[in-house]
Amino acid sequence: MEKPGNAPRVLVIHGPNLNMLGKREPEVYGTITLDDINKGLIRTAEKSGLSVESFQSNHEGVIVEKIQEAVDNYNGLIINPGALTHYSISIRDALLLLGDTPVIEIHLSNIYKREPFRHKSMVADVAVGQISGFGAFGYTLALEAMANIIT
Repeated sequence: MEKPGNAPRVLVIHGPNLNMLGKREPEVYGTITLDDINKGLIRTAEKSGLSVESFQSNHEGVIVEKIQEAVDNYNGLIINPGALTHYSISIRDALLLLGDTPVIEIHLSNIYKREPFRHKSMVADVAVGQISGFGAFGYTLALEAMANIIT
């Protein structure tokens, strides 16, 4: 995993439809794009002494495979599972493979102020914490929290 002189590695996974940020429901998600979020993650990681890799997929199985690849390869994982948050047992089970590697769940909107079906997270009990409702700034908060956990 981490070699002497190398920054701790954090994987950020963006789930379905997050590639459409800036176009998709701007009244809920704002006008920032996923590319903007990823650039902000790089800046925050550099300030925090971390190395960050971002990944996005609209496909549940591809996200599961990316989590499996993360086992023993990252010091922390931040995930916005998108709509998969509310029903994906396979993502939850894959996150369990990470063992002691900390996981932070992130959502741009406050899922508890939205439709009732969004109030349940399959990931919450596997994560060390959850950040929701702060828009794109939530990713900064998540990465700063991760830095505090792993460094």
